[in-house]
Amino acid sequence: MTERRAIGLPPPAGRTLALPVNWPRRLAYIGLAFYAIYAASTLDVSLARIARGLPQGAHFLARMWPPNTEAIKLDLMRQGLMESIEIAVLSTFFGILLSLPLGLLAARNLMPPWVSWTARTLTALFRSFNSVIVAILFVKAIGFGALAGILALIVGTMGFISKLFAEAIEEVDLKQVEAVRATGASFANVLIMGILPQVMARFAGFSAYQLDSNLRNSTMVGIVGGGGIGAALFTAYQRFDYDYVFTILLAIIAIVMVSELVSVQIRKIFQ
Repeated sequence: MTERRAIGLPPPAGRTLALPVNWPRRLAYIGLAFYAIYAASTLDVSLARIARGLPQGAHFLARMWPPNTEAIKLDLMRQGLMESIEIAVLSTFFGILLSLPLGLLAARNLMPPWVSWTARTLTALFRSFNSVIVAILFVKAIGFGALAGILALIVGTMGFISKLFAEAIEEVDLKQVEAVRATGASFANVLIMGILPQVMARFAGFSAYQLDSNLRNSTMVGIVGGGGIGAALFTAYQRFDYDYVFTILLAIIAIVMVSELVSVQIRKIFQ
């Protein structure tokens, strides 16, 4: 039997190969299924509620059509979109600029343990809260406007990008790093010549992704007073101006799609 298996032949007729049963995995799946059923029961998730909501959803969508194309509202939407784009670009630029040194300090293959763990604790703290919650804190601290949204997205960018930067640095080939060190290069030259060439493509991909993410999140922080198109969207919802809401949503979708195309081109440049 062992020889037939080694050369890739099927088992003899009437005999089957017994595969080992992975009981921990099976128990994990069973436990997950039971917990999903329990959670659905405690949260009042049911098909009956979904069925009752379908006519209301259809009525809501019907009120959105056709999109509102009044010149005044389109001008307000354009201003809000431009502000959202500016918020996303500025928060991404400064967030990545601050994430580079923080990610470097969090890399365990370059820094002593007390430095890397301190930096990792700081990045975990930045990731602890959603950008909307951070935006609310900044709105309370410095008032309504784009500055609160920019600062909130900078914090979110530092939380995720610095962690991704640190993980990318930890995966570099240390032989190339040691070869640069052997020439007597300084620490800065080791980073530029030994580490940066290995991680530049991934850094560019992370940055492009974060720009795309901040463009979407700029709408969310605007709802709580952080500037951008979110304020106009929230106001339109409150006024039951659903055709204008649909117009704004279409514009946001278009901007996100363009951002995705730009992100793809950025990644291609650095590959």
